[in-house]
Amino acid sequence: MQYKLNSEFEDLKDFLLNVQDHFNENNILIHDARNKLKVIPYKNYSIVVKSFKVPNPINQIVYRYLRDSKAKKSYNNAITLEELDITNPTPIGYIEFHSTTGILLKESYFLSLESKYDFTIREPLLDKNWPDHDQIFREFGAFTYNLHQKNVFHKDYSPGNILIIKKQKQDTISFRFDLVDINRMSFTPLSFEDKMRNFSKLWADAEDLQLIAEGYKDANPSMMIKYDLDNKKTKIFKRELKAKLFKKGNKLS
Repeated sequence: MQYKLNSEFEDLKDFLLNVQDHFNENNILIHDARNKLKVIPYKNYSIVVKSFKVPNPINQIVYRYLRDSKAKKSYNNAITLEELDITNPTPIGYIEFHSTTGILLKESYFLSLESKYDFTIREPLLDKNWPDHDQIFREFGAFTYNLHQKNVFHKDYSPGNILIIKKQKQDTISFRFDLVDINRMSFTPLSFEDKMRNFSKLWADAEDLQLIAEGYKDANPSMMIKYDLDNKKTKIFKRELKAKLFKKGNKLS
């Protein structure tokens, strides 16, 4: 095996080394798709454990020798975000389990503290009457501007990966944004086009993109809307093509 434990969580070393058992014994599943997420209570912690799907045979070699595993990238990216003062669930560690020969990557896990968020950005995207709707998107625009100024590019900047925590101090309300699913992320200078394209996976409408642009210094709303429409057209085309191929396949069978 290969692992890394955040030095702040030395008391969780035993948990990390035995994470397979803890994961299999726990049934608090919060996401079940290609990868699985569970919330596991342990000692005084509430730990989110992400189990990555076992790679195909070729990638088992690639992730062992040529490229960092998704679990390792998630941990390293989380640490980098902390160093840049960008909020995300506190990273605990990652662990990889290899084949008995040590040649292949089999299972891998990323551990973080549970983020007690109020909602994701999906809810205000779907509901124009969501409380503080306009303020949320303006503050999200400012948050993203800060990301881009620090050369942070989340490659899957989609609604489910942006957690929102409502903060209230006396009569003042503000919002904090936590990033998750961060294994696909880069830390390099961005072109202006890349910055504007980064909003396209939100599946937002023109009105919400305009609000985001108001919070994002020097934004180009027209460019943001263009990239958004391009992404939607591509996704719709792929869905329709997949549906046609599926229908055709059923007829042939």
